[in-house]
Amino acid sequence: MEIDDIRALIDVDLIEELTQSRRSLMNLRFRAATMQLSDVTEISKARKRIARINTVIKERQLAKADQ
Repeated sequence: MEIDDIRALIDVDLIEELTQSRRSLMNLRFRAATMQLSDVTEISKARKRIARINTVIKERQLAKADQ
């Protein structure tokens, strides 16, 4: 998911996507620990997706605080 796609989401969908991404990251870590994960770069991609979502959430909070 690109940053433009994330910014297009409404707040409720953004929180839902964050929860889903965190759950996905946890599952990827378990799969890596049990040697069932073939592509370990999926973990860093999931972490970056979470960081992007958190960035958009923080931007929106700051924009609301400035108003």
